[in-house]
Amino acid sequence: MELTTQAIANLVGGKVEGDEKAKINTVAKIQEGEAGAIAFLANPKYENFIYETQATAVLVSETFEAKESISTTLIRVPDAYTAFGKLLTAYQQMTQMKKVGIEKPSFQASTSNWGEDVYLGAFSYVGENTLIGNNVKIYPNSYIGDNCRIDDDTIIYAGVKIYSNTKIGKNCVIHSGAVLGSDGFGFAPQKDGSFEAIPQIGNVVLEDNVSIGANAAIDCATMGSTLLKKGVKIDNLVQIAHNVQIGKNTVIAAQSGVSGSSEIGENCILAGQVGIVGHIKIADKVTIAAQSGVSKTYTKTGGNLLGSPANEHHQQIKNFVVMKNLSSLKKKVDDLDRKINSND
Repeated sequence: MELTTQAIANLVGGKVEGDEKAKINTVAKIQEGEAGAIAFLANPKYENFIYETQATAVLVSETFEAKESISTTLIRVPDAYTAFGKLLTAYQQMTQMKKVGIEKPSFQASTSNWGEDVYLGAFSYVGENTLIGNNVKIYPNSYIGDNCRIDDDTIIYAGVKIYSNTKIGKNCVIHSGAVLGSDGFGFAPQKDGSFEAIPQIGNVVLEDNVSIGANAAIDCATMGSTLLKKGVKIDNLVQIAHNVQIGKNTVIAAQSGVSGSSEIGENCILAGQVGIVGHIKIADKVTIAAQSGVSKTYTKTGGNLLGSPANEHHQQIKNFVVMKNLSSLKKKVDDLDRKINSND
């Protein structure tokens, strides 16, 4: 990769302040930047590095105001973090080898269909009546079952398991070890104390631009579909149970779990280790803090939840203060109780 600062500004929709012809050939953290590198400043905690960085250029937001002199070239953009993401995407496309073709040994059913510029890694399996779109990349040791559909420009990394009837949209990324379409956890208790499995005959549907992290599990529906809508991002080690629906552009961080038939709204944020019980609904634009447990439907758009059981953020902070002082409060109550009893 070698681009001028002006070319990068054109790519990310920015404006150059400094040398428009400076050559950029790599990307770097702002504190590690050297000549020829471009970095970014999005978090104010790192502002001190912009006054000493050796990077040739730095992406900054339009609102950034320097407190000291700066020797590097600036590229001002509406949002530095988003712009750097676009730049990294371009950098990745320029520097990574684009794999194409079918490696051996691998298996493709005769009834499967392929688009153009597809890559299928060694020891991979593609089942009957499965449709693979253009520019799909399926890395080694992946399993794609029967009657699946994988649309254009999707990447399936090594060791992914995709059960039959799964539908995956365009520009999706499925990271290593993820399992899509495994049985939902459905068992009927019997009179003798045993549990009988309920057949899970539905599927999993991912709309466009969905990302699934490593070792995540998305269960198939009992009937119908477990649905992740456009733009959903799932982190590593996340469990999505049968018949769950997740709204557009919602993000779920590591070790979280959503129980069966629950519905999460659009543009929600679930931090790490959040737990959602089954058969409830979460409104749009809700943020749920780490290690929270949500046990009932929450209908306030744009709300913030914290704690287990989860409560409104501001209320839960008050509750935490009370809990912190619970032992001293108990002592006061005990003292009052003794005084009252001593007067009887």
